[in-house]
Amino acid sequence: MTFQYKHIQSPLGRILIAANEEGLTGLWFDQQKHHPNSDAWHQVTSQIWLDQCEIEIKAYFDGGLCEFKTPLSVTWGTEFQKSVWQVLKQIPLGETVSYGEVARRLIKSKAFRAVGAAVGKNPWSIVVPCHRVVGAHASLTGYAGGLERKRSLLLLEKSYLCNL
Repeated sequence: MTFQYKHIQSPLGRILIAANEEGLTGLWFDQQKHHPNSDAWHQVTSQIWLDQCEIEIKAYFDGGLCEFKTPLSVTWGTEFQKSVWQVLKQIPLGETVSYGEVARRLIKSKAFRAVGAAVGKNPWSIVVPCHRVVGAHASLTGYAGGLERKRSLLLLEKSYLCNL
């Protein structure tokens, strides 16, 4: 399967977005952990899902988007990781849940460390809101894009709620 990609700018730095004919295959900040090797991918200036994602990311940062509609193409991950990412998609804008809560929703309450690892490998930063997962007692822990970005995303989303 061939991936196409392009870079876009955001208030939190440059982002690589990738897609195939089915949908968005990933979105990663520069220097993000678990950033894939894109050497074999094709850089483009336009592609339907990349263009849609770019518009949505801009709207998200401008405060005018609460839900991403770009279809995802699930080309990565184990079955467990995919199940975790499905739970992440259900976390509403402006809310956070703990890693333990994600594990409980999967009916695997003791798997919070495995949940943390799966959250960290989420290939769709922002779009699949892994930044909404926090540590016990709402502590700000773990984010493959960096804790400052996580903090900024949560503050941005909190400001949306004040404007809706």
